[in-house]
Amino acid sequence: MKVFDQQQIIAHLDLALAEQRLEQGFIAFSAGKVQVPPVQGFLFTAANGDCCVKSAFIEGSDTFTVKISTGFYDNPQQGLDSNDGLMLVLSARTGQPLALLQDQGWLTAMRTALAGRIVARLLAPREVSAIGILGTGLQARLQLEHLAAVTDCRQVLAWGREDAALERYRAFAAGLGFNVQTTRDAEQVARGANLIVCTTPSREPLLQSQWIRPGTHITAVGADAPGKQELDPALVARADRVVVDSVRQCSQYGEVSHALKAGLLGLHALSELGSVLAGHVQGRENEQQVTLADLTGVAVQDAQIAGCVLEALSPRL
Repeated sequence: MKVFDQQQIIAHLDLALAEQRLEQGFIAFSAGKVQVPPVQGFLFTAANGDCCVKSAFIEGSDTFTVKISTGFYDNPQQGLDSNDGLMLVLSARTGQPLALLQDQGWLTAMRTALAGRIVARLLAPREVSAIGILGTGLQARLQLEHLAAVTDCRQVLAWGREDAALERYRAFAAGLGFNVQTTRDAEQVARGANLIVCTTPSREPLLQSQWIRPGTHITAVGADAPGKQELDPALVARADRVVVDSVRQCSQYGEVSHALKAGLLGLHALSELGSVLAGHVQGRENEQQVTLADLTGVAVQDAQIAGCVLEALSPRL
């Protein structure tokens, strides 16, 4: 078994190819051509942490992937990253482990950011007046970085809980060419932006329905485990188009699950991203629609991005 570290992985990942493979993976998943067993989840309340184990096998592939991803949200206070993890790629012919990708959670963060770029391309309004970002961590940075290829807008409203973290985010975004206004009031972001990305591990709603302008698109990636929530269920129910990465997964947790449990939304209102990418379901239809993408992270994304890495690092593996 070959072992690759984070630096090797970052240096060799072709992001354009990874985005293409992710799209193919979403389409295959929605077409029923991917085995994705139920997610294993752990909650470490005393440490303010969680862990998920995800795995996937794509029909016809020579390999399958098992991913461990952790989030321990008090880590920054100890000088550690909030997220960590690794991916193990095994042969689908012999069962032998082929490669261990010691990415320290970077591949998970990257495939999530690329999924955000994909849905923004499909669902964001044509004219973006300002980009709203909830959160100041790695995912908040990556989402903004990858939105630069989708929209010409360079105005950003960033929300966070700590002034120091917001100032660091401002400096990061300014380095990318964005003009950033920071705030600790999420309502200010909601009323000022019409492309909003939510990236926090919040366990209570941060955005309320009445704050959201007509024509706004929201990408929600933070609620990736039971108990997490960033959106008012009434906001989810209000959306004219609700796109999910997985109907089954988002029905169990994520923003959609809260609206379903409250009886505000039915399964018929949900469209999978793979179906939109395949052209079976339309994305945004007009500039007045409120659109929502609930991305809980599907294991097919891990399998696809791991495959991109292996092709570059070990072509004959």
